[in-house]
Amino acid sequence: MNDLHRVYLNLGSNIEPEHNLPKAVELLAGYGQVVAASHAWESRSVGVAGPNFLNACVLFLTTLIPVELKEQIIRPIEAQLGRTRTENKNSPRPIDIDIVLFDETPLNTEYWNYAFVAVPLAELIPDFIHPVSMEKLSRFSEQVQAQVWIVQRNDISL
Repeated sequence: MNDLHRVYLNLGSNIEPEHNLPKAVELLAGYGQVVAASHAWESRSVGVAGPNFLNACVLFLTTLIPVELKEQIIRPIEAQLGRTRTENKNSPRPIDIDIVLFDETPLNTEYWNYAFVAVPLAELIPDFIHPVSMEKLSRFSEQVQAQVWIVQRNDISL
């Protein structure tokens, strides 16, 4: 059997997020093992006016490589939850799932500077070195929380 890859995923929703975020985690568990999940965090929409987002990060174990993971798991889950891709990548959506860390290799590093990625990810891997700032993720998370509005949502269970 293939080795399991440790994949950190960022999940976001601003259309029925209280339903879609937990549902996405539930659907992921049907494809592999969800080892850990951060709290849900609420933040304002980035890039376009719209409803607030809920975001969370999960540690997911899979035998798939990133391109297979996107094609075989991420895109089908997004479609099942009603995601329709448009030209505006920041438009409101029921779910968005991004690979941010694959076997200790940061992906989508431009997202790492956003609170909606850094804060929930820091819950799961506080000592990981942020690929841009080169400091512990916990420290970067503290700094970004002091600069932008982001609130932990303890009423949402993942």
